[in-house]
Amino acid sequence: MTTATANQIAQLLSSISRVIRGKDEVIRLSIVALLARGHLLIEDVPGVGKTTLAQALANSFHCSFQRIQFTSDLLPSDVVGTSIFNQIEQRFDFKPGPIFANIVLADEINRTTPKTQSALLEAMNEAQVTVDNTTHKLPRPFMVLATQNPIEHHGTYPLPESQLDRFLLRTGMGYPSRESEREIMQQHTGGRDAASEVSAVMEAGDVEMMQRAVELVRVDDSLRDYAIDIVERTRRTEQLTLGVSPRGLLMLQRAAQARAYLEGREFCTPDDFKQLILPVFAHRVVVNTRFATTQKKTAQVEAILREIMESTRVPL
Repeated sequence: MTTATANQIAQLLSSISRVIRGKDEVIRLSIVALLARGHLLIEDVPGVGKTTLAQALANSFHCSFQRIQFTSDLLPSDVVGTSIFNQIEQRFDFKPGPIFANIVLADEINRTTPKTQSALLEAMNEAQVTVDNTTHKLPRPFMVLATQNPIEHHGTYPLPESQLDRFLLRTGMGYPSRESEREIMQQHTGGRDAASEVSAVMEAGDVEMMQRAVELVRVDDSLRDYAIDIVERTRRTEQLTLGVSPRGLLMLQRAAQARAYLEGREFCTPDDFKQLILPVFAHRVVVNTRFATTQKKTAQVEAILREIMESTRVPL
């Protein structure tokens, strides 16, 4: 990593952290997802800064940004676009939907129907959409940041496993500390939109350059074996009815490479994998109902994964 790139990343972290107080790890995870060409699912209660984080990330580099408020009456064409007949030229013209942006905020994604949710699958997996047998490429870089409230279930449609598997990472914001909340109150005395105060520190082309550099970060075979050991154990344990897919394994490697790059290294360490196992794997597995407890679903999944991690030998 060059000195100029390191400075850009430092400015990026500093710029977003001035808006999202006391959530450095969440900010780093969002940047890891961006550098790894992945998508991020932010799951938490309302009012903790999920939307602000997405807007701040989009404002931190010169790019296009679209927010889609998902509701039960939203149609797939409202997301990807539609073909409209041009009476003058006697042909159909494609009108792109809001998915055609570098950063797309899918706000409250679980409030729309499965049919509309599925409109995102091709876009998230292949960075393209197909309408009327014509494929349209999405702009690069491309990233979906989706939010959902895990507490309220009335009028929601839980994301199926196939949709969850498209997200590189899942994280939660959590409540800020007392000191951070005091800073937030001081920052918002005038009713200003905090995210709008984030200034761009790089171009979209710089992000693409970093994404290509992430792919060159070295991963030792011993680390790949370590990741495979953990994945195989998620498939064998009786506590889980659904283990981690091969896509999940590949995404763990991509996320570890991005984390190493963010740390200024050209190689991965065991810690890069260990720190990302929960945010990459927790939303890809399903707990066996025979082993269900009174714990929240997410907490139980993370406890099972931690148990697997602790009993798996870490490469030296």
